[in-house]
Amino acid sequence: MAMQHQYQDLITIFNDTFFKAYNTSLELGGEEPIYLPADESTDYHRIIFARGFYASALHEIAHWCVAGPQRRLLEDFGYWYEPDGRTEQVQSEFEKVEIRPQAYEWILSASAGFPFSVSCDNLNGDFEPDRLVFMQKVKNEVEKIFEDGLPIRVAQLSDALRDHYQISELGSEQFLVR
Repeated sequence: MAMQHQYQDLITIFNDTFFKAYNTSLELGGEEPIYLPADESTDYHRIIFARGFYASALHEIAHWCVAGPQRRLLEDFGYWYEPDGRTEQVQSEFEKVEIRPQAYEWILSASAGFPFSVSCDNLNGDFEPDRLVFMQKVKNEVEKIFEDGLPIRVAQLSDALRDHYQISELGSEQFLVR
Protein backbone atom coordinates (compact mmCIF):
# COMPACT_ATOMS: atom_id res chain seq x y z
CA MET A 1 0.00 0.00 0.00
CA ALA A 2 1.33 3.44 -0.96
CA MET A 3 2.17 5.87 1.81
CA GLN A 4 -0.43 8.60 2.28
CA HIS A 5 0.80 12.19 2.49
CA GLN A 6 -1.87 14.52 3.82
CA TYR A 7 -1.01 18.20 4.09
CA GLN A 8 -2.88 18.28 7.41
CA ASP A 9 -0.28 15.88 8.85
CA LEU A 10 2.53 18.14 7.67
CA ILE A 11 0.84 21.16 9.26
CA THR A 12 0.55 19.31 12.57
CA ILE A 13 4.15 18.03 12.46
CA PHE A 14 5.57 21.45 11.56
CA ASN A 15 3.51 23.36 14.11
CA ASP A 16 4.22 20.85 16.89
CA THR A 17 7.94 21.10 16.09
CA PHE A 18 8.35 24.86 15.60
CA PHE A 19 5.44 27.01 16.77
CA LYS A 20 6.62 27.50 20.36
CA ALA A 21 10.31 27.92 19.53
CA TYR A 22 9.92 30.12 16.43
CA ASN A 23 6.42 31.60 16.76
CA THR A 24 5.77 30.29 13.25
CA SER A 25 2.79 28.43 11.85
CA LEU A 26 2.40 26.42 8.65
CA GLU A 27 -0.97 27.20 7.06
CA LEU A 28 -3.00 26.22 4.02
CA GLY A 29 -3.36 29.05 1.50
CA GLY A 30 -4.87 29.73 -1.89
CA GLU A 31 -3.31 30.11 -5.32
CA GLU A 32 0.11 31.48 -4.37
CA PRO A 33 2.40 30.67 -1.45
CA ILE A 34 3.71 33.46 0.76
CA TYR A 35 5.59 33.96 4.00
CA LEU A 36 4.10 36.62 6.27
CA PRO A 37 5.94 37.78 9.37
CA ALA A 38 4.01 38.68 12.51
CA ASP A 39 2.36 42.10 12.35
CA GLU A 40 -0.23 44.20 14.15
CA SER A 41 -3.08 41.87 13.12
CA THR A 42 -1.35 38.48 13.59
CA ASP A 43 1.13 37.95 16.42
CA TYR A 44 2.92 34.98 14.83
CA HIS A 45 4.74 34.30 11.56
CA ARG A 46 2.96 32.32 8.83
CA ILE A 47 4.27 30.05 6.12
CA ILE A 48 1.32 29.85 3.74
CA PHE A 49 1.53 27.14 1.08
CA ALA A 50 -0.50 26.85 -2.12
CA ARG A 51 -3.68 24.88 -2.78
CA GLY A 52 -3.17 22.09 -0.28
CA PHE A 53 -0.19 20.67 -2.15
CA TYR A 54 2.14 18.71 0.11
CA ALA A 55 5.07 19.56 -2.18
CA SER A 56 4.27 23.28 -1.98
CA ALA A 57 4.31 23.11 1.82
CA LEU A 58 7.70 21.36 1.79
CA HIS A 59 9.10 23.93 -0.64
CA GLU A 60 7.94 26.88 1.46
CA ILE A 61 9.26 25.25 4.64
CA ALA A 62 12.63 24.80 2.90
CA HIS A 63 12.77 28.54 2.17
CA TRP A 64 11.97 29.21 5.83
CA CYS A 65 14.82 26.89 6.84
CA VAL A 66 17.23 28.86 4.63
CA ALA A 67 16.12 32.25 5.97
CA GLY A 68 18.03 33.63 8.91
CA PRO A 69 16.47 35.57 11.81
CA GLN A 70 16.48 38.95 9.99
CA ARG A 71 15.00 37.54 6.79
CA ARG A 72 12.24 35.87 8.80
CA LEU A 73 11.04 39.36 9.75
CA LEU A 74 10.40 40.27 6.09
CA GLU A 75 7.48 39.35 3.84
CA ASP A 76 8.61 36.44 1.62
CA PHE A 77 11.96 36.77 3.42
CA GLY A 78 12.68 39.88 1.35
CA TYR A 79 13.60 37.79 -1.69
CA TRP A 80 12.92 38.82 -5.28
CA TYR A 81 10.78 36.60 -7.42
CA GLU A 82 10.74 36.77 -11.18
CA PRO A 83 7.57 35.08 -12.46
CA ASP A 84 7.40 32.29 -15.01
CA GLY A 85 8.56 33.38 -18.45
CA ARG A 86 12.17 34.15 -17.47
CA THR A 87 15.00 34.65 -19.94
CA GLU A 88 17.95 32.26 -19.85
CA GLN A 89 20.06 34.76 -17.86
CA VAL A 90 17.32 35.42 -15.29
CA GLN A 91 16.61 31.68 -15.06
CA SER A 92 20.28 31.07 -14.30
CA GLU A 93 20.11 33.58 -11.42
CA PHE A 94 16.86 32.02 -10.20
CA GLU A 95 18.42 28.55 -10.13
CA LYS A 96 21.49 29.80 -8.21
CA VAL A 97 19.32 31.02 -5.34
CA GLU A 98 17.08 27.93 -5.48
CA ILE A 99 19.82 25.30 -5.07
CA ARG A 100 19.98 25.46 -1.24
CA PRO A 101 16.20 25.59 -0.62
CA GLN A 102 15.58 22.76 -3.07
CA ALA A 103 18.31 20.70 -1.42
CA TYR A 104 16.54 21.19 1.93
CA GLU A 105 13.23 20.35 0.27
CA TRP A 106 14.71 17.12 -1.13
CA ILE A 107 16.00 16.14 2.33
CA LEU A 108 12.61 16.86 3.90
CA SER A 109 10.80 15.01 1.11
CA ALA A 110 13.00 11.96 1.64
CA SER A 111 12.36 12.26 5.39
CA ALA A 112 8.65 11.91 4.67
CA GLY A 113 9.01 9.23 1.99
CA PHE A 114 7.56 11.76 -0.46
CA PRO A 115 8.75 11.93 -4.09
CA PHE A 116 10.88 14.96 -4.93
CA SER A 117 11.30 16.72 -8.25
CA VAL A 118 13.30 19.89 -8.77
CA SER A 119 11.34 22.91 -9.85
CA CYS A 120 12.81 25.03 -12.62
CA ASP A 121 9.57 27.03 -12.41
CA ASN A 122 9.82 28.44 -15.92
CA LEU A 123 7.15 26.77 -18.03
CA ASN A 124 6.59 29.81 -20.26
CA GLY A 125 10.17 31.02 -20.70
CA ASP A 126 11.86 31.58 -24.03
CA PHE A 127 13.97 28.44 -23.58
CA GLU A 128 13.76 25.04 -21.90
CA PRO A 129 15.79 24.88 -18.65
CA ASP A 130 17.94 21.76 -18.30
CA ARG A 131 16.18 20.01 -15.44
CA LEU A 132 18.79 17.26 -15.04
CA VAL A 133 21.70 19.71 -14.83
CA PHE A 134 19.82 21.68 -12.18
CA MET A 135 18.94 18.50 -10.29
CA GLN A 136 22.62 17.49 -10.25
CA LYS A 137 23.49 20.88 -8.72
CA VAL A 138 20.82 20.33 -6.06
CA LYS A 139 22.15 16.80 -5.42
CA ASN A 140 25.68 18.18 -5.00
CA GLU A 141 24.28 20.61 -2.43
CA VAL A 142 22.52 17.76 -0.61
CA GLU A 143 25.85 15.91 -0.39
CA LYS A 144 27.56 19.04 0.97
CA ILE A 145 24.80 19.47 3.57
CA PHE A 146 25.24 15.88 4.74
CA GLU A 147 29.02 16.37 4.93
CA ASP A 148 28.64 19.57 6.98
CA GLY A 149 25.75 18.26 9.09
CA LEU A 150 22.10 19.17 8.75
CA PRO A 151 21.20 22.66 9.96
CA ILE A 152 19.19 22.55 13.21
CA ARG A 153 15.72 23.31 11.79
CA VAL A 154 16.19 20.92 8.86
CA ALA A 155 17.39 18.22 11.28
CA GLN A 156 14.49 18.79 13.69
CA LEU A 157 11.86 18.57 10.97
CA SER A 158 13.62 15.66 9.25
CA ASP A 159 13.56 13.76 12.55
CA ALA A 160 9.89 14.57 13.16
CA LEU A 161 8.92 13.55 9.60
CA ARG A 162 10.96 10.35 9.72
CA ASP A 163 9.36 9.49 13.06
CA HIS A 164 5.84 10.11 11.73
CA TYR A 165 6.35 8.23 8.45
CA GLN A 166 8.67 5.61 9.95
CA ILE A 167 11.55 6.36 7.59
CA SER A 168 15.04 5.15 8.51
CA GLU A 169 18.08 7.41 8.85
CA LEU A 170 18.97 9.31 5.68
CA GLY A 171 22.33 9.50 3.94
CA SER A 172 23.53 11.32 0.83
CA GLU A 173 23.74 7.98 -1.04
CA GLN A 174 19.91 7.84 -1.11
CA PHE A 175 19.64 10.92 -3.35
CA LEU A 176 19.75 9.97 -7.02
CA VAL A 177 19.43 12.15 -10.12
CA ARG A 178 16.84 10.73 -12.53
